[in-house]
Amino acid sequence: MTNPPSAQIRETSQELSGIFRYFRGVGKVTAGTLLSTTMLASSVVAGGLVGLAVSFRNLPDVRVLRNYIPAETTYVYDINGTLLDSIHDEYNRDVVELNEISPNLKRAVLAIEDSYFFSHHGINPTSIARAMLSNLQAKETVEGGSTVTMQLVKNLFLTPERSLSRKVAEAVLALRLEQIFTKDQILEMYLNQVYWGHNNYGAETAAQSYFNKSASELTLGEAAMMAGLIQAPENYSPFVDYDLAKRRQATVLDRMQRLQWITPGEAEAAKQQPIELGQITAFEASKSPYLTEAVVQELQERFGADAVSKGGMRVQTTFDLNLQQIAEETVRNGHRRLQRSLRADQMALVAVDPRTHFVKAMVGGVDYQTSQYNRAIQALRQPGSAFKPFVYYAAYASGKYTNDSTVQDTPVSYPDGYETYSPQNYDGRFYGSMSVRSALEQSRNVPAVKLGQEVGINRVIEICRILGIKSPIEPVTSLPLGSVDLTPLEMAAAYATFANGGWKSETTFIVRVTDSSGRVLLDNTPRPQLVLDPWSVASLNQAMSGVITQGTATAAQIGRPAAGKTGTTSSERDIWFVGYVPQLSVAVWVGNDNYSPVGRGATGGSFVAPIWRDFMLKALEGVPAESFQPPSNFVRP
Repeated sequence: MTNPPSAQIRETSQELSGIFRYFRGVGKVTAGTLLSTTMLASSVVAGGLVGLAVSFRNLPDVRVLRNYIPAETTYVYDINGTLLDSIHDEYNRDVVELNEISPNLKRAVLAIEDSYFFSHHGINPTSIARAMLSNLQAKETVEGGSTVTMQLVKNLFLTPERSLSRKVAEAVLALRLEQIFTKDQILEMYLNQVYWGHNNYGAETAAQSYFNKSASELTLGEAAMMAGLIQAPENYSPFVDYDLAKRRQATVLDRMQRLQWITPGEAEAAKQQPIELGQITAFEASKSPYLTEAVVQELQERFGADAVSKGGMRVQTTFDLNLQQIAEETVRNGHRRLQRSLRADQMALVAVDPRTHFVKAMVGGVDYQTSQYNRAIQALRQPGSAFKPFVYYAAYASGKYTNDSTVQDTPVSYPDGYETYSPQNYDGRFYGSMSVRSALEQSRNVPAVKLGQEVGINRVIEICRILGIKSPIEPVTSLPLGSVDLTPLEMAAAYATFANGGWKSETTFIVRVTDSSGRVLLDNTPRPQLVLDPWSVASLNQAMSGVITQGTATAAQIGRPAAGKTGTTSSERDIWFVGYVPQLSVAVWVGNDNYSPVGRGATGGSFVAPIWRDFMLKALEGVPAESFQPPSNFVRP
């Protein structure tokens, strides 16, 4: 309910009396300000207290600060806690409690900005006068004019314009703020709000940037240097002019000594203390931009862009920075080798942990600086024969086929609209009768198409959906040969379910998200479900192990049980190898963004399988070898 005019007048009269005291105090120094005070008093009389009360009522309500949450930087970490990136808008800030800030910094800031902070009620005319005299005598800013409370309300509510009306509003809001909040609350808000230069807002972020340590650990010398920045952060920055920053530090220490807040010995020791500077961190590039951009996209879809850039989230990702560095090195070296034989401009690599479906490493291209397009999750490319395992699983799960069952590698034709579709093998020959396992090991096309027709193309599509593939799939006869566009991540994640015996969790980049106070916002703890028939998966794993030991991917042998499948499109636009051990599933794709052929005779087995092998040998160092369970351990459907 709005207060009656009489109440407004009483409240405004109390505020005006404080403001008059404020301007009278300043008037002791300069007659010009006294004249301004007289003019203000005359305007009040002329306009009437009721009009002024209404004007004051248009000021922001400081009570909103009870629920105020300042914009705070979001931090992204790998699964082991290594910082990958920080995300923020114009405010790079970490919010901390007052007791997490060094007493040295609190005293240094108050000494140079508002030494009577704990004795005034928001405005301090005596301090204004004293500051003006001190600054005139020193010929530099050695003492702040506005109180800390006034600076806080100016930063939060007002424009930076220099005018009498703005100063009056600042004083009124400062008085109101002191009536609602304690001194410690105001000081905490101020130290978290104030700008320290180089896009650092708040004491914690500034301490981390300038001195590579927490605000709680600042020494007296470091605190004095930081406190001296507030008046002109970029000018006094030690990153810009170290000598000037040291002179400003001495000014703060001298002020603390005059206030008897430190002894002369402490002041001198602080001046002599060696300062080890950190670095400007607000605009640091991400350690692995392909990773962090994918994480940000997932966060924004779930929480919104503002929450990500201002919400102070702590994001633990699924990525392992060590594996990521191995992946990036593998892609660089692999691409360099390929340039000797192929016209392949791009490559992507994705690694997924089958036990959790956590994405452990992801390289979206050869060079992020050249192209930010993340082919691992954005490029829809035909997988070729790497699609065949989905068909073979459907055949095993139908109960009609085992690895020893016979299929015919013989000519066949199917009606396809107004034409006839006659699948061909890569080598143009037909092998006649052969086992299911041999057909997959040798990547024969015709048996795969026949199995697709036997089990039903829609059943194959259904299995793809169960495995988490979401890209559009048309039920065409040639689907078993990879006539569909999929991403490398979809392939690696689908194969991960094979590697885990048919158990699947949701594939994700994020393990856990909390706010800056530790409250859990998202928990992606794996919740595996058995989505495939174990006997059928074991049969598939057995056949796909043969692909590496005696099939089209002998170049992928890594000295331990592994399974996988090569992929080559008929036009040689895309070449793949997707393979796995029980602990890691990895897809590698090679091609060109403009879909031009990479080279005549290029196959996934010859060119991509060795790249996969290079990555796996390094990624699995120290990881015990595990075998896949044989079909005999399960009941055939």
